[in-house]
Parts: sequence; structure tokens; C-alpha cells
Amino acid sequence: MFYEPAGHLLTPLDKEAPRRVARLRELGLGDVPDPEFDEFAQALATNTKAPFAMVNFIDENRQYFAGLYAPSLQPAGAASAGPPAADDPARVMARDHGWCPHVVVRRLPLVLDDVCDYPRFAGNPVVDEIGIRSYLGAPLIDRTGTALGTICIVDREPRPWGRPGLEFIKTRAAEMVDLIQQRELRRSPGTPGA
Repeated sequence: MFYEPAGHLLTPLDKEAPRRVARLRELGLGDVPDPEFDEFAQALATNTKAPFAMVNFIDENRQYFAGLYAPSLQPAGAASAGPPAADDPARVMARDHGWCPHVVVRRLPLVLDDVCDYPRFAGNPVVDEIGIRSYLGAPLIDRTGTALGTICIVDREPRPWGRPGLEFIKTRAAEMVDLIQQRELRRSPGTPGA
């Protein structure tokens, strides 16, 4: 992991990134929005009454929200237009923003009721730039053992996620991994219906 002079944790070293990128290409994920992932993100937000949720795939340089629910980031009047388009800047985030890169490297869920309670996470750019105060995320680890990305829920207000939030995000991450695996099976040569 990298530390800046003040001791704040920067984005962790991600030795698995090249393998992840190859696996994401193999699966056809991480470059375009996916309507089913957008619906999944919306369900995450709806179930937790949170303003933002994502299905996030991470490469060496950026994060791509193939599933995104973020109506308050859209221009006025665009909320009824549906999820952001593939080239919408809201779908892309620098790798050093947010907490999903930490989740992917740690390969464990992360629950931050109030990011400001954690000095190593409070200095993240999304706190100042977007006003994010609360994070709940879990890794998406596929059948090959590759951490492809995350699902996450964020809020501009502190949230007492606690144990129920942790169990919720772990369950939903397992559902997303199952969905990805089912798609892979349907695409495999020799699979009935492929």
C-alpha cells in the first residue's frame, strides 16, 4: 500500500490488476453500461434508501460503473431519461477515488458508517468533490478467484450500516457473481442455448 507524507492511505498497490483486466475482457465486462447491472444498482439503492449504488469494475487506471444508480448526479430534467449513457462521465472514476479499490485489493467487504471517523479514508477525493460520507461495498470474486470489482452503496449522510448492512452487501455480491457466472455459462461454446 502507498502512504502520502501525512500518513493517509493512498490507493493500495493492486498486483492482481493485469489478471483482472484479462478476465474482464474474457467476460466482456467493464467497458460498457449494462441495463441489468443498472437495475441491480437501482435495487441496491432502493432497498437501502440510499442515493447512489454501483456495480463497479476496476482496471489498472480507472473504475467503470457498468451498473449505476445516481439520479442526483444527472442534470436537471434528465432523471426520467434513465441511467447515464456509456460515455457519461458519471460512469467513470479515477482509480484513486473512492473505496472500491481498497475492497478489491483486500478482497473483503468494507463498511464505513461515517468515512470521517477513519482518517485513512476521510481524505479520499470523493469526500470533498462529491460529499460522500458513508460507504458499503463488497468484492465480486468470480469462480477463477479473480476479484473483478465491487458492488457498493454510498450516501452523502453518515449511515449506521452495522451487521445488517454487511450481511446485505455480502448476499447481494454473491447474487451478482452468480449472475456473471450464468452469463459466462450461456456464452461458453458447447453450452446448450449458447
